[in-house]
Amino acid sequence: MSVSRRTLLTTAAGAAVAASAGPSTLASAATPDGSDQASVTRTLRQAADYAVAKLGAVAPGVTAFPVGTKFEKWTYSQNGDWVGGFWPGQLWLAWLHSGDDRFKTLALASAEKLAPRQNDTGTHDLGFLFYPSWVTAWRLTGDEKWRAGAVQAASSLIKRYNPAGRFIRAWGSLSDPNNAGRVIMDTMMNLDLLAFASAQTQDPRYLEIAVAHAKTAQRNFLRPDGSSPHVFDFDPVTGAPIGPNTVQGYSPTSCWSRGQAWGVYGFTTIHRRTGDAEFLTTARRLADFALSRLTPDHVPVWDYLAPQAPNDVKDASAGVIMACGLLDLAELTHRPHYRESALRILTAVSRTCLTTKSARAEASVARCTRNRPAEDGVEVSLPYADYYLLEGILRVLDRRKADRAIDLSSV
Repeated sequence: MSVSRRTLLTTAAGAAVAASAGPSTLASAATPDGSDQASVTRTLRQAADYAVAKLGAVAPGVTAFPVGTKFEKWTYSQNGDWVGGFWPGQLWLAWLHSGDDRFKTLALASAEKLAPRQNDTGTHDLGFLFYPSWVTAWRLTGDEKWRAGAVQAASSLIKRYNPAGRFIRAWGSLSDPNNAGRVIMDTMMNLDLLAFASAQTQDPRYLEIAVAHAKTAQRNFLRPDGSSPHVFDFDPVTGAPIGPNTVQGYSPTSCWSRGQAWGVYGFTTIHRRTGDAEFLTTARRLADFALSRLTPDHVPVWDYLAPQAPNDVKDASAGVIMACGLLDLAELTHRPHYRESALRILTAVSRTCLTTKSARAEASVARCTRNRPAEDGVEVSLPYADYYLLEGILRVLDRRKADRAIDLSSV
């Protein structure tokens, strides 16, 4: 098929998707407080159907890894950057939701392109890269190569562990002294790859490193009010704490909402893998702070403590990530208000943040902010927002399907 014809078909399909699930339809399907369960379910199903239809229209023409949008069109990385796992991850979730084998074929082809990254020791993001792509591929197909590749990625990740400070270094090659003592909240989401590797190999050191890092983060990131900085720096030689910092938040004393969401989800997950009650307490404190800062529209601002908050630029990706963690918290603590909050966030994003008005848009979720201090990707679409929207909705509509993909079990 020629590029021009494929583009024409993709645009036409996008227009058809937008017309079939317009914002007025989604808005009318949920009450403002999310109390009508039937309406909420209908809203979430329509949002998932829209996201899957959008993927069905766009994905056949995608040959690299989407990293964010510019003027509503995806921009790409050839090696996946840190977000490469979310594209095959979305495709797997679309397959589970729809049963359409086209998505399985596309997911396998996309995941295969990440193969060289399993030996990458220059990043902490190997969990983001390999869990939603290769671990999920193994769980859904049983093909040994996906399991082995994910374990190899975990072996690469633990080379970044600093035993003096008991943390996994975030950024920079192992030979680069810059950022050698820098830890970021996002790493909490990479730890489940290590838990997977220990479970598969019966080698405890992967999980031991994950737990050590989580305890270091718990001790240093959590403030008395439950907020957190994006970054915490340590002396890389002695491991001594230096203090909080930020890259994507407003300041070292602010609270970047996506980092807070990574913490909610990440600490809940490490609790599920270990049974450590302190991790669950930490997740609750992070969640309680974030929920206390949500505005009535239930879509997080990009930083909860920036000067313009709560009247500031939004980050819908922070909302859908946190919603997934809140659904876990509700199950683990038997406190229904966490589930109710997750449903409000998911329905709010489904009503007000989807790209349903645009035939041009290639993503499903708009109103996301990647790095506001750098003026990089302010209120755009991001691949992890599309991924976690689908994950959150699948957790609500059919938890068994979500569990097949990502393992929602607890010890």
